[in-house]
Amino acid sequence: MWVLLVIHWGELRSLIAKLVEADIPVIPVLLPQVQGIPDDLDFLKQLNWVSFANGLDDTKALDNLVWGITQKKPIIEVQADNLASERRIDYTRLRNLLAAKNWEEADEETYQVMIMPIGKKHGDYITSNELLNFSCTDLRTIDRLWVKYSSGHFGFSVQKEIYLSVGGKADGKYYKKAWEKFGNRVEWRMIDSWKYDRNEFIFDISLAPKGHLPYKSIKYRMEMLSSGDGYGGGFHIIEVGAVGLFFHMETCKM
Repeated sequence: MWVLLVIHWGELRSLIAKLVEADIPVIPVLLPQVQGIPDDLDFLKQLNWVSFANGLDDTKALDNLVWGITQKKPIIEVQADNLASERRIDYTRLRNLLAAKNWEEADEETYQVMIMPIGKKHGDYITSNELLNFSCTDLRTIDRLWVKYSSGHFGFSVQKEIYLSVGGKADGKYYKKAWEKFGNRVEWRMIDSWKYDRNEFIFDISLAPKGHLPYKSIKYRMEMLSSGDGYGGGFHIIEVGAVGLFFHMETCKM
């Protein structure tokens, strides 16, 4: 049975001390939008408290709460990552880098595992046509790892969703306005200028906007593309790799 009590801070401190002495679990719970324990309740910081700052559906917070109440650590089912590859590519290093939150090295490794099956050497670009023939199984594996370990912050499918949300179409054509809006949204483009230097990119997930990575595997170059919004064909300095990538993702049902 639960009992709601209205008491003063001093009485609360005394009550908690008695409960702790009686070996009764006392677990302060911070609900969403509560960033920390208030200064006037500083004595609660001596206890193991649980924060639901990320929402009431935060499974980690729920597990910690159950652990505190029952004194039994929840058994968390760990599922092995699916590293399927039609091209016999080993994605273990990519998975490990992403699990370690080493986003910069993971971006480089993504480029390496994508040029490997098509016979490219380091420094080569991946063309739109090459992406159209890229294994759907491998593309899903790469994207799934990025999405999983970034908690939905990075990944090709995340980028595609953003591109479509700003008016782009995954049909392989170049939509100038949509590309510029997309570039602004993921910060590949700043103040009407596209970024070229790798040092301009952000590899801190707490600072990088959603969809900022991966980048290198679909980096800039010039390619003749047909336009889908009246700007005509021609050479365009854009993320042409992403044009082919998003189009191919439709074929792969991603």
